[in-house]
Amino acid sequence: MRQQGILMPIASIPSAYGIGTFGKESYRFVDFLEKAGQTLWQILPLGPTSYGDSPYQTFSTFAGNPYFIDLEMLVADGLLTQKECDSCNFGEDVLSIDYEKLYYARFPLLRKAFERGYETISQTESYGEFKQKNADWLEDYALYMAVKDSFGGVCYIEWPEDIRRRKKAAMNRYRKQLQTEIDFYFFQQYLFFTQWKALKQYANERSIEIVGDIPIYVAFDSADTWANPKLFQMDRQGYPTAVAGCPPDYFSETGQLWGNPLYDWNYHRETGYAWWMQRFAHCYELYDVVRIDHFRGFDEYWAVPYGESTAVNGEWLKGPGYELFSTLKKTLGKKRIIAEDLGFMTNSVRKLVKRTGFPNMKILQFGFDSEGESEYLPHKYDHNCVVYTGTHDNDTTVGFIRQMRGKDLKFARKYLHCKNDKKLCREMIRAGIASVADLCIIPMQDWLELDNKARINIPSTLGENWKWRMASEALTEELAKKIYKMTKLYGRVQGEGGQERNA
Repeated sequence: MRQQGILMPIASIPSAYGIGTFGKESYRFVDFLEKAGQTLWQILPLGPTSYGDSPYQTFSTFAGNPYFIDLEMLVADGLLTQKECDSCNFGEDVLSIDYEKLYYARFPLLRKAFERGYETISQTESYGEFKQKNADWLEDYALYMAVKDSFGGVCYIEWPEDIRRRKKAAMNRYRKQLQTEIDFYFFQQYLFFTQWKALKQYANERSIEIVGDIPIYVAFDSADTWANPKLFQMDRQGYPTAVAGCPPDYFSETGQLWGNPLYDWNYHRETGYAWWMQRFAHCYELYDVVRIDHFRGFDEYWAVPYGESTAVNGEWLKGPGYELFSTLKKTLGKKRIIAEDLGFMTNSVRKLVKRTGFPNMKILQFGFDSEGESEYLPHKYDHNCVVYTGTHDNDTTVGFIRQMRGKDLKFARKYLHCKNDKKLCREMIRAGIASVADLCIIPMQDWLELDNKARINIPSTLGENWKWRMASEALTEELAKKIYKMTKLYGRVQGEGGQERNA
């Protein structure tokens, strides 16, 4: 079945409160997707972000980001007043997220909602069911964040040894001392998951599936690492012996030093990959399709000695390979997965992708070099792949075209049969949609033909990433019709039974 969708982070949805939320503008975006004939909405990871604001470095791989809780829904529920929300400074630029202002405005509001509503909400059947269903990670996460706050936000490795090592007496003492703060984090997660599941249901009822993103690694400063150190390659003092990254490539001459702790794959194998099965099961509660970030790390992973300043001095080590995905199929059944197989590819990675049967990714921007030999050119695709113009790690396509070298630009004009550079972005989109790829996902910025000011992330950099916000007036009827026409022309508009619906 030929499907098409749009890549649009929740954070980039318009909102009056500094960042996208699960509120009315997200529902409006779903309506826009439906009008445009789209059946996929791809988002970025939903976890609570830490230093650097990256959704790929979060305090928990299971928890949700409290920034996405919609404040207007809390006003409607009587937990906040409109005046309280309007009096906060969430930032002046409606096209950029100001994370510092967001942090200092958002949590005091959530605390007011907690103080007014927790006693009642905590007595509801739905709250009890939520806590029981998510007990495996929720209690550790809430305690972790409460203790972290009590020590000024420092990483757990700097905590006193008794709680850092999770000694029973210390765990009991901190639970008793910080019970109100723990409840506050329970409350945030309950709101997050309640609002998200309602939005997802709204999308699903309109035949729109959510494509979620699962980072291969977890952050060192996270409840996952603190609560489950046996899952990772750690020394006796609790420090990583090596950390994750990738070698020099298209994105960076010195590689990418992510700093995440690496998995102890022998331990995971001995446990039947129980933690991974729990993690995947959780993902399929949130999403319909899961994109596995850095898929090649399951075949081989780049291990950088702890303390290195770049990723250059790493080495390739063997990952779990097909065994993990065989276990997944036996445990959860056949699930829809997209393998993010970008970067330097080896034969063993290609074999793993092929053996799993997962569609891999094709990035059109990578295809346009003057040699014309790239595997990312549309005429070289097979059906079982997902084509993108670019991802969150790429420049926007307009930005990419503006910085192309002479020979490459000349080749792109020739390949796309387009002499007008201002129309190259549209024609690159057309090439992806027209390709044989079963799935096609286009970033929202490319449909809007935005330049590099709308770029989401530049890998291996800090400070200016993850900030882009879409203008509220961008979702026009004209744009929806434009997308629909191109989607229908190339057989990607779906109706009942997977047939084209009438325009």
